Amino acid sequence: MNREPESSQGAGRSELLKQALFIQWFLVGYNVLEGLIAITAGIAAGSIALVGFGIDSVIEVLAAGMLVWRLSHRGSPDEETAKEKQALRIVGVTFFLLAAYVLYQAGSTLAQHQPPEVSLVGIILSCLSLVMMPLAAARQRVLAKRLGSRALAADAIETLICTYLSFTLLLGLSLNAFWGWWWADPAAALAMVPLMVKEGWEATCESG
Repeated sequence: MNREPESSQGAGRSELLKQALFIQWFLVGYNVLEGLIAITAGIAAGSIALVGFGIDSVIEVLAAGMLVWRLSHRGSPDEETAKEKQALRIVGVTFFLLAAYVLYQAGSTLAQHQPPEVSLVGIILSCLSLVMMPLAAARQRVLAKRLGSRALAADAIETLICTYLSFTLLLGLSLNAFWGWWWADPAAALAMVPLMVKEGWEATCESG
């Protein structure tokens, strides 16, 4: 049976790492811009949901930045394993932060009975994220499988969660704008908390 030369395998892995780093840097840049726009537009519109969405983007920057650090530092197999576990542990923590954010944002909205204001910027931003995030997550999952990186796979799930949050933001703003269902956004967000906690727990346990 013919085997691929070791140097060729190394070159192939190097190319995969470059692609993974590109995706992570893209997510860092995109989420920084998304967070700034969402928080600014949310404050202007008095929308708790939109401000909370911006805070989520900040958490996404933390997770993506951690993966940039992980993928940029190479070493011995033992060092690689240690770095992978450290990255996975931090990604797991961001899942819990994300769940805490959703609980706080949704609970505050329900308790205060404050419907999110109609925000054209928020609607456009959530629509854009609904397109960009699934594409980024799909590529992350492919690269994670080929590189054998559980931390990158966990971050791909977190990117998908950002997609779900974008959908609930869009749904909540739209239902409130057209039908006055102010509670739709926090109710949908609360339904995602168990998934966030589950993924955070699994990532944290695997990093032990």
